[in-house]
Amino acid sequence: MMSSRLFALPVILVSALALAACASSRPSDPGQERGGLRLPSLPGSSSDDRPAGIGVNSFLWRASLDTISFMPLDEVDPFGGVIVTDWYANPELPDERFQVTVYILDTRLRGDALSVRVFRQERSAPGEWNDATVNPQTAIDIENAILTRARQLRIAAGD
Repeated sequence: MMSSRLFALPVILVSALALAACASSRPSDPGQERGGLRLPSLPGSSSDDRPAGIGVNSFLWRASLDTISFMPLDEVDPFGGVIVTDWYANPELPDERFQVTVYILDTRLRGDALSVRVFRQERSAPGEWNDATVNPQTAIDIENAILTRARQLRIAAGD
């Protein structure tokens, strides 16, 4: 009986402290930050803090898809901001193929919010694909094309 009372007292104290930490009062000003414990939102729930839609800049996302639309897509993650294409071979140069990975790193429309990686392979005589060097300017040209398209989309949206 005595041991159960000794156990109950700390449990009650911890519970009371946890409950007090979660308590908050409604702010009189809607723009004012509320106190209390913040828990992550569940999918489908409304939250004032979480932006709606994808987790990256929508103009960069759309512009990336538009710019590399001639290549087949292999993997697309709009929340992580990653687009990976499958291998693409130009019909005029069937012994060479390319793969592109686009990383959108920020929610703002900025030049440093975008990173492009280009991979190239050449077919050898026995028909095997071997990695080949890529001109670094190729990735820069794709980044610039994406940024130009993103600016066009932003202007068209009126932002």
